[in-house]
Amino acid sequence: MKKNIILIGGGGHCKSCIDVIEAEDKFEIAGIVDNDTKKQRKKVLGYEIIGTDRDLPKLIKEYKNCLITFGMIKNARQREAKFEELKILGAKFPVIQSPYAVVSKNAKIGEGTIVMHRAVINAGAKIGKNCIINTGAIIEHDVTIKDHSHIATGAIPNGGTQIGKGVFFGSQSRTVQGIKIGDYAFIASGVTVPVNVASNEKFYGEKAKK
Repeated sequence: MKKNIILIGGGGHCKSCIDVIEAEDKFEIAGIVDNDTKKQRKKVLGYEIIGTDRDLPKLIKEYKNCLITFGMIKNARQREAKFEELKILGAKFPVIQSPYAVVSKNAKIGEGTIVMHRAVINAGAKIGKNCIINTGAIIEHDVTIKDHSHIATGAIPNGGTQIGKGVFFGSQSRTVQGIKIGDYAFIASGVTVPVNVASNEKFYGEKAKK
């Protein structure tokens, strides 16, 4: 018998998460929590919106399992705050992993993280809590990714890269092996990162930086 799960956030990222949850076939989606009143009385891919944030204390008592299904809005702080709020309410956060992803048995993945279709996570990789490993991302051997970070579509942190807390790592970007990226840094789409990036720094590529 499948366990129930509720999804927190009903936007575009939620739709992608629904596809992964349905493909994995371990959880039954009980409904979606969303604060956008325009979406009320509507559905997301056939699933009912069952409440807003003010309903969470009641909903968590009924449905323990949660997944945060809104992406990074400007930065990771909102996802991080929601994760901590839900933990206080007693929520549980399973790892959601697409059956079409390739994940090494020697990798570690923290609670509440979603690994999306065609992602690859290689040996020795350590991924924190509440992360998004998006479609087609390749997490190479011995990469460390701390909590609440988002590795976007097709991105490649190469071997030994250390990615801090709350980092956004843009689509199709990649690191040189062994690079360190600080907490809450922003890596633009389509760049190669050949140098360390400090906490809170925005990196748009070497040419733009100069």
